[in-house]
Parts: sequence; C-alpha cells; structure tokens
Amino acid sequence: MLFKHIDDFLDHMRVEKSASSLTLISYRTDLLQFFSFMADKYGTPREEIPGELFNHKSVREYLTYLQQQGLSRATMARKLASLRSFVRYLCRENVLPGNPIAAVATPKQDKKLPRFLYPVEIETLISAPDMTSTAGKRDRAILETLYGTGIRVSELVGINLKDMDLTSAIVKVKGKGNKERIAPLGRKALESLTIYINEARNSFARKTSETSDALFLNKYGKRLSERSIRNILNKYVEEVALNQKVNPHMLRHSFATHLLNNGADLRSVQELLGHVKLSTTQIYTHLTRENIKNIYNQSHPRR
Repeated sequence: MLFKHIDDFLDHMRVEKSASSLTLISYRTDLLQFFSFMADKYGTPREEIPGELFNHKSVREYLTYLQQQGLSRATMARKLASLRSFVRYLCRENVLPGNPIAAVATPKQDKKLPRFLYPVEIETLISAPDMTSTAGKRDRAILETLYGTGIRVSELVGINLKDMDLTSAIVKVKGKGNKERIAPLGRKALESLTIYINEARNSFARKTSETSDALFLNKYGKRLSERSIRNILNKYVEEVALNQKVNPHMLRHSFATHLLNNGADLRSVQELLGHVKLSTTQIYTHLTRENIKNIYNQSHPRR
C-alpha cells in the first residue's frame, strides 16, 4: 500500500530537500488527488491502492482525466512532477523495485512569453510612493529593490537587516531550495534602501515590543508578507493608472528583459536571476528578438 508513505515522503522533502511549506502543500494536494482518482477508478479506498496499480498506464489515464477537466498543461506537468518525486522516494526506500512511470512523457508545454513593463512604465511606477511619508519611503525601497535586483518576492520578504551590505552595495538573498546568492544593488536601489533604513524603518519597528530581524516591516512592526507586497504594488499600479494587471514577478521579468535589451549576456542574467538552468533564462531571448524586430521595422528603409 503506497498511500501510507505520503507523510514520510513529505518529511523527506522538507528535511532533506528543504522544500518550502507551499511546495509541501502542493505535493500533498497532487498526491491526494491522484490517489482519489485511483480510488474512484478501481472502487478501492485510496489507503488500499496496491503498488501494482501505480504504473504508466494508470498515470497516463490520470493525465487524460486532468485534461478532460480543463487543466492547463503547466498544471498537469506539475502534478506529474509530484508523482515522479514520490516514485523516486519509494524506489530509494525500496518500497518499489523500479520506476513504474519512467516512460510517461511530460505534457508539451505552451510557450508563454513573460509579461514585462517598459522602462517608462517602471519609472512611473517606482516614482509613485510619497517620499515624505514613512510608508512611502518603505514602498519606494521595495519597488526599487525588486526591479533593481530582479529577486523574487519570496526572496525580498526573507531579507534580514544583517543580509544588507550598503557599503559594498550588495544583498544576500535566499532563493529556491534555500540556495544563497549575492545580488548587487544599483545606485537607485541603494539610495532608496539607505533612506528607508535610516529614516523610516524604526517608525515601523516601534509599533511592537518584539524585535524583528526583517528588513521590510508592516504597520505592526512585523515582517511583510508576499501578499502585502502584492497589495502595495497594486496600490501604486492603480494610482498611476498603468491600465494592466501588474504582479511583483513582472518587475523580475522587466529586470531580465531590460538587461538583455541593453547588451547583457545570458549567462550573467542567469546568475543574477538565480536560475539553475540556462534554459529557464532563455525565454527572455524571445523578448529581445521581438525588440530587434521592432527596431528593424522602425529603422530599415525597405522593411
């Protein structure tokens, strides 16, 4: 019976793979959904599904079912990845003698170009916070840091004061899998962070008797959450009327796109973004190609 190994698998992912709480929730949800599908298909309680029913045929049938439910290929690929991780764990623990789903192919992904903002839109957005208020100084530092470093919003909220080195203009961030990297701070980001730390952060820190190591604090003196960052961004998007939905990840996309458009090499951008694989970074080259086409169409006399 394989169902009983789910909790041990999640413990393994948490302890040995440093999986985040959100990742663990996704794994659990994906596995429970698969076993529920199997239980309905074979009329057997999911706790009693035998190992021999967990094979390439049943997984392919599960993917077909997901497709019929209207799930995207990206979601199907993620659920298949959860099953593969679970199977690798079962093989490692000798629960399964071999990988029964090795022949299952990942659904071909739709190529979606990341959305980004143009430099003039970035300038308008970042200039929106009122620098005469403590909240405005904090919010300007948040926006400048997101765009100036290209870090993920999860990495931003995880930054502690001790991670900042304003003298060297760098910040230490902890990315996916708890991997640490150093992100350089540009002149504008450094300037806004210095103002926030020296002139505004203590105003937030005084709101609670507890001491927080976090760089960015909310109105209660606690560490800002990812949702709070999204709300802050949405506030200024509405103020400047950008007429499109903007999420924090778009600032990361804009960071990478603008670097490549201005001559940065792909390997350097990969390092700055903290991507493990170069192929993950290569999607931004599609955007730069579009930029090249636009320049050609605007400039060539016989376009």
